[in-house]
Amino acid sequence: MSDYLHPKSEFQEPGYYTIRVKGHLGPQWSDWFEGLTISSLENGETIISGLVVDQAALYGLLKKVRDLGMMLISINRSESGPAIK
Repeated sequence: MSDYLHPKSEFQEPGYYTIRVKGHLGPQWSDWFEGLTISSLENGETIISGLVVDQAALYGLLKKVRDLGMMLISINRSESGPAIK
């Protein structure tokens, strides 16, 4: 069978994600975001970062960002851990 029909995706494996949004969230939102780290930046943005178990969990986190009405700025995945820049 073709890999096109059954892709072996690295996104089905756990990975560290950094989600950047416009606006501030306090650290008390960590539980709602599956225990991820919440970091407010001086420029008015928030970083939500940590280990996400798979792509379905990532979509769940993005849905929460949407439900809060926050503007999504970026999503980055890394193999070694979250990096805030």
